[in-house]
Amino acid sequence: MVLTVLSENRSDSPFLGAEHGLSIYLEAGGRRLLFDMGASGLFWENARTLGIDLSSVEMAFLSHGHDDHSGGLSTFLAGNTRAPVYLREGCFAPLFSRSGDGCRPIGPDPALAASPQLVFTGAQERPAEGLLLFSDLQEREHWPSTNRNLLLEEGGVLGPDPFLHEQYLLVQEGGTALLLSGCAHRGIENIVSRCAQHLGRAPDAVVSGFHLTSPRSGQAAGAPEVQAVGRALAAYPHTRYYTCHCTGEGPFVGLQGTLGDRLFPLHVGQRLAL
Repeated sequence: MVLTVLSENRSDSPFLGAEHGLSIYLEAGGRRLLFDMGASGLFWENARTLGIDLSSVEMAFLSHGHDDHSGGLSTFLAGNTRAPVYLREGCFAPLFSRSGDGCRPIGPDPALAASPQLVFTGAQERPAEGLLLFSDLQEREHWPSTNRNLLLEEGGVLGPDPFLHEQYLLVQEGGTALLLSGCAHRGIENIVSRCAQHLGRAPDAVVSGFHLTSPRSGQAAGAPEVQAVGRALAAYPHTRYYTCHCTGEGPFVGLQGTLGDRLFPLHVGQRLAL
């Protein structure tokens, strides 16, 4: 399988734009897949520059409802009118981010919820051979402390977001298993653990933001939290971790101290053959 980063916080090319968002194109099992759609239509522009035709994507997936992953949904639906988009129903709930200047909505355009291409998923879905979407996490330990300013409105009241709109994609091809997550709001340790239960072993590679840095405040998780994440991930000795987006530079360096050469950064335009 081959993975290409279309949207991310960093670009090393003057011809490819960057934004606080995430979008990944994946060719696996003879299929063209798209995981997340960035904060805007930039992912589509970058794909065109890279020679990738997103109108030929056969399936698309949203990891969760936040607009740095779903902001390009309207662009995708306009440019690809055939591919189903798999997402949790809670993606269209009223989601908010809080900072010193108040709260702002961070969900996708509610008008898009009526699109016939959207497929709302349950706790486990197998959209095709070699693909498993799951959101059936049982652990609530080790959630990132940087979740604290992400909110859900229920009954007119803002409260902590339980992230029931988040899901994860396990892709298998040959003997290789890849886990894709967006921001890992429910704890990357918990997500990898549940994936290993579904798979019967740890995945070979994990691609995800770890949400150890808050995008609005820039505040990062403290060293003890970062070290605890590193120790939990290091317990899978044959798994490689490709992280990006909301992990943050400081926590990335901290994780390197534990994970060493099994931890890799991602940037726009990067291609990985797994």
